[in-house]
Amino acid sequence: MHFRTNYNELPTPAVVVELGIAERNIRNMIANTAKYGIAHRPHIKVHKSVELARLQLSLGAKGITCAKLGEAEVMALGGIDDILIAFPIIGDKLARYGELSGKCTLRSIVNSIQGAGGLSGLGQSLGKKFEVLIELDGGVNRGGIPPFGPSLKFAKAIRDLQGIKIVGLLYYPGLIYNETTNEGVERLARKERDDLVGTKELLEKHGFKIDILSGGNTPSALVPQFLEGITEVRPGNYIFNDCQRLYPGLLKPEDCAMRVISTVVCRPDTHSAIIDAGSKTLTSDSFPNMPARFGYIPDHEDILLYKLNEEHGFLKSECPMPFEVGDKLAIIPNHACVVSNLCDEVYGFREGEFSRIIKIDARGKNR
Repeated sequence: MHFRTNYNELPTPAVVVELGIAERNIRNMIANTAKYGIAHRPHIKVHKSVELARLQLSLGAKGITCAKLGEAEVMALGGIDDILIAFPIIGDKLARYGELSGKCTLRSIVNSIQGAGGLSGLGQSLGKKFEVLIELDGGVNRGGIPPFGPSLKFAKAIRDLQGIKIVGLLYYPGLIYNETTNEGVERLARKERDDLVGTKELLEKHGFKIDILSGGNTPSALVPQFLEGITEVRPGNYIFNDCQRLYPGLLKPEDCAMRVISTVVCRPDTHSAIIDAGSKTLTSDSFPNMPARFGYIPDHEDILLYKLNEEHGFLKSECPMPFEVGDKLAIIPNHACVVSNLCDEVYGFREGEFSRIIKIDARGKNR
């Protein structure tokens, strides 16, 4: 698929979202998960845009997921009224959480006695009982409680706290990003389902009522047949897609909705070029199974974006470089989630034609 568009009119570096691709990705996600009785609660940290969150809801998503309280505050101000914060609410965040709880349906996670106690104290002071999900560890050791026995022990320890109510379990299958084959993705998706469903069954044998089983990042949510039995998935990256799944060959460039548009500013020799997009635009993120490059240039797979400074990107090719100073090129970034947080707005295009500017409302709302 060729991307010959009117990107040449844009000031660079610029971030573009192809709206037709994004909408197709949303529709496919919602339709495919619904076949297995799984609701879609998209993670908005990927785009941080009220407009794009509303688009997801209008196409059938059930509420949204936020990484941080600041994101949730922006989304609630934008009229979104069903929000899960997939991060513990600790210390000085409690007062803000209490205020936000009066503006929308709000849930959060707990993964420590101290965090659960603080949230419970807030609930009691406000005469509320906050609904919480226990965070299970999906193998990345990022704060969750191990499934099964340890989660039961933790649930018992916070059972009598009067200001919270345990309503579900939350799981992040982060190890799945290391998989480079469909078989590997499917294996870890099955483990995710088994950990969530098995832990629910164990807790319910001890008197807990678990209504919500929340899992599914983008890779596992794309194989929902292996998640059947959980109630919702929280993928985020899928709306744009990026090189995390493009490099292993698990998707195609035409599945990727985000482009960073950059201008060639220097040609040191016949096999190299320098562009005006560096780490402040593309991010320096890479992943274990990626080749040593910082983005993919559609139609020019042989050109390697091999190094970034803050404001410069460095290209090289074994063949003569086809770009001259002043030429513009489109780059699929390594990690779309970070790119959104590096800009105030993105340019919405439809079939190669400019449509509108989309504001990144929650940019920088990381606390």
